[in-house]
Amino acid sequence: MVKKEEMVVTPWEVRGKIDYEKLIEQFGIKPINKELLERIKKQTGELHYLLRRKIFFAHRDLDWLLDQYEKGNEFYLYTGRGPSGETHLGHLIPWVFTKWLQDKFNVELYFQITDDEKFLFKDNLSLNDTKTFAKSNILDIIALGFNPKKTHIFLNTEYSKTLYKEALRVSKHLTFSTVKAVFGFTNENNVGEIFFTSMQTVPAFLESVRKEKNVPCLIPLAVDQDSHFRITRDILPKLGYYKPAIIHSKFMPGLKGVGKMSSSDLSDTILTTDTEETVGWKISNAFTGQQPTKELQRKLGGNPDICSICQYYKFFFEPDDKKLDDIFRAEKEGTILAHEHKQDLTEKVNKFLKEHQKKREIAKGRIEEFMLRD
Repeated sequence: MVKKEEMVVTPWEVRGKIDYEKLIEQFGIKPINKELLERIKKQTGELHYLLRRKIFFAHRDLDWLLDQYEKGNEFYLYTGRGPSGETHLGHLIPWVFTKWLQDKFNVELYFQITDDEKFLFKDNLSLNDTKTFAKSNILDIIALGFNPKKTHIFLNTEYSKTLYKEALRVSKHLTFSTVKAVFGFTNENNVGEIFFTSMQTVPAFLESVRKEKNVPCLIPLAVDQDSHFRITRDILPKLGYYKPAIIHSKFMPGLKGVGKMSSSDLSDTILTTDTEETVGWKISNAFTGQQPTKELQRKLGGNPDICSICQYYKFFFEPDDKKLDDIFRAEKEGTILAHEHKQDLTEKVNKFLKEHQKKREIAKGRIEEFMLRD
């Protein structure tokens, strides 16, 4: 009997079958309910498909943030990227939603590139490596169409004159015992790893520092990053700032149909820099929820909930709910076969990447429009 792999969800490791109900309980976060969705829709006029499909599924103090907004207190956004490799499609999920929020609420965005973190936590990466990946990742961010007048991108190692001073204020309230309790660190963890959360906390009050007044902050993130901000939310009131509100997303599954999409297994994910041929090969080898033969598939149907092809449509490539229902129904009723399913998705992915890669090229001449310098 094969032993079931334990679920592990930390900022640096995600493995096993993800139980989001269990994460809600473990992390002490709140599910996004119908009432909260209605409040968002009242302000935006519509709901993003990532909200409708409960891909963004939980929150901390989102109701408080909307209270503030309804009182006329504009908030700002903060999200980020740890540059340990090229951007894959799963990374785009929180960014696409963040752009929607920026467009709907017309607010400022701070985009933190944690090149220091990846150097500290990855034995195989130098600072030159993380900076190289950071520059490539920034092209993907810009290519998504963020507002350059309201989007501020920065690398921790380059914006350190501003960040370090504020991180020191945070670190004075962060003990090693807290870090050990939250992250499971031991005496073998290096000092930089222990200090790092102080750096990741700063953008959660950076707009308040720059504006010299308290400004609410909303952080869209994948749920594995929540632990950093549990610490942030404990410390910021001690510095006189609001706790940041957080909205959590699920993980886009990999092509193998298990767990979170990961850059460490390139056959399990599609990169924004992949060629058409590479995309075709990866999708042709993807796991589906279909029966082992076409005869059985037509007779018994498949399981769209475990099919990586269906999940790619759900998370990214079919924003129309009715069309998504049709795709799931065809899988379940056996009216579509695996090779047809894969061919359709390959065409959609390559169409998206063709346009995205053009925008990446244009972005090379626009980087300074977005960079925050000190």
